Amino acid sequence: MKKNISVIGVPMHLGQPRPGTDLGPNAIRHAGAVDKLRLLEHDVKDLGNIEIESVTGEEQREDNLLNLQSIVDACSVLAKTVDEVVETKRFPLLLGGDHSMAIGSLAGISKHYKNLGVIWYDAHGDLNDSETSPSGNLHGMPLAASLGIGHHKLTSVYGEHAKVKPENLVIIGARDLDPGEKDYIKEHGIKVYSMREVDELGMEAVIKETIAYLEEKTDGIHLSLDLDGLDPSETPGVGTPVVGGPSYRETRHAMELFHDADVLTSAEFVEVNPLLDDKNKTGIVAANLISALFGETLK
Repeated sequence: MKKNISVIGVPMHLGQPRPGTDLGPNAIRHAGAVDKLRLLEHDVKDLGNIEIESVTGEEQREDNLLNLQSIVDACSVLAKTVDEVVETKRFPLLLGGDHSMAIGSLAGISKHYKNLGVIWYDAHGDLNDSETSPSGNLHGMPLAASLGIGHHKLTSVYGEHAKVKPENLVIIGARDLDPGEKDYIKEHGIKVYSMREVDELGMEAVIKETIAYLEEKTDGIHLSLDLDGLDPSETPGVGTPVVGGPSYRETRHAMELFHDADVLTSAEFVEVNPLLDDKNKTGIVAANLISALFGETLK
């Protein structure tokens, strides 16, 4: 099925201290992501990049959170942009940018769904808040904020309510969870496929179980794929690599399965950092995963 896709670049760099993620959206474009979608005959509108404030000089912290107000401002703009895209019945495809951007994307998308499902393909849980985070970096907090956990400025972006329910969430590929995140997962019964489960069950079973789990109780499903969800041998251009992740081939197969099921209503690919990359290898992986998600086959 051909889709109406609106591409939104989110050059977010404020959620962590390393430069380069602001270059991520264009690195994915340069790797051919938009061209590949057009070759697949989808109706693609590239809306360009939203404007993100550049922070210079002394480190900005509020309640031990790095660049809090600047991230709130950027995510509010992103939420409005995504909201307008969904309103026109188009599929929002977001290119990032560090993962703090998901606070804005989920805020805008969730406005249109009573029970939004979220698939978090990531080495990390991103379930920290200012008390549990060792660093205060907001790219480790977007899922928590979307669940209504953490600083009020983050949880109230584009609406004074939680954007996601714990029972409508699946985390895939987790292998680096902080103690506070583990406690929250256990307390709220969040469905997590750690790398042990991925190894034991196989990626195909994990994806089919994920789809079955979410499809019966949600009215839309968002995919948030962090490129550090893959093994860093496949995606060197990420800021927080964790060894022992799924391969490119396993992840591409996951995208193919999502395409075949036709259940996703929005998606984002985040944490591409060309300054840490090797000849845009990570941007190319992101572009290839996107094309697989929208129907490109290898034969």
